[in-house]
Amino acid sequence: MLPSLPLPLISALVLAFVLAVLLLRHDRPGPFAALVGLCALQSAVIALAQHYGIAAFRSLQPITAAAIPPLAWAAFQFSVIRRPHLLRDVVHLAGPLLALAASLILPTLLDALIPALFLGYGGAILLAAWRGTDALPRLPFTAGDTPGLAWKVIALSLMVSALGDMLFTAAALSGRPDWLPWIVALWSSLTLLAVGGVVLMRILGTSKRDPAPRVTSIPHDSNADEELVARLDALLKGRKLYLDPELTLGRLARALHVPIKQLSAAINRNTGGNVSRHVNSYRIREACRTLEAGASVTEAMLASGFNTKSNFNREFRRVTGGTPSAWRRMATGGTPPL
Repeated sequence: MLPSLPLPLISALVLAFVLAVLLLRHDRPGPFAALVGLCALQSAVIALAQHYGIAAFRSLQPITAAAIPPLAWAAFQFSVIRRPHLLRDVVHLAGPLLALAASLILPTLLDALIPALFLGYGGAILLAAWRGTDALPRLPFTAGDTPGLAWKVIALSLMVSALGDMLFTAAALSGRPDWLPWIVALWSSLTLLAVGGVVLMRILGTSKRDPAPRVTSIPHDSNADEELVARLDALLKGRKLYLDPELTLGRLARALHVPIKQLSAAINRNTGGNVSRHVNSYRIREACRTLEAGASVTEAMLASGFNTKSNFNREFRRVTGGTPSAWRRMATGGTPPL
């Protein structure tokens, strides 16, 4: 009789495959890859502890679990908000260290500590990701909604995992050990679905729409806003920074020597849109000129600073009201208005 593979072990194999894809698609393994690797390790630990009954892995399970939420927070921060800062970020080691101490001194504390970590960090990521692209200054403008949606899925997965931990504890305390395998199997399946959604969004880049610009009630000087937007436009036109696919809000703010929030708010108030749309408008105008010169749609997309067709087509339709292919056909019979 062939040995069966428990669902957590299948989840670990899928996550390991995802990790391999991420490492092959990027020059340097980032914190997101480390997060996927840790999740793969945790799934394997769960399988070895719960399905195969290896005691050593039962002791390891809460420690590796406690490391996932702070690593997810670090990956989120370093990917889309700010650069790492050792002294500021070392505090996030408190969760895994507390889990280690609790496992040695008071194991029952883990029943509250682990869900609290997953709920707390998951809620913090969800709140930050929900604020839109202007709140994610390290996110390239060409990325569209995809990374934000991916991080929302990750945040919700952390919070759902906390619910699974609580159900697992409740089943054990109520004397229903027969429920435990079903709970493990169900939440492992949810993990697979969540990871699948994240991979589709990150790798295939299926973004749907732009987030609505945030409205701020902070007192402002309209003349100062107009001056800042004029400086931004001069910078974009003079150095053609919009052609860089990796351009971010943070880089623009540093080039203008102003705080990120000030630049974002000035664009919101002065144009009614966000910085991403403002920059992408320049890119679309460049794409139109390239199409009129006889370039293909793909050549125009790459030449104007976009790197995904979904985002390029969406932004092109937003700015021009039509598709790149239609614009190119119109250009062969005359110059269409922009």
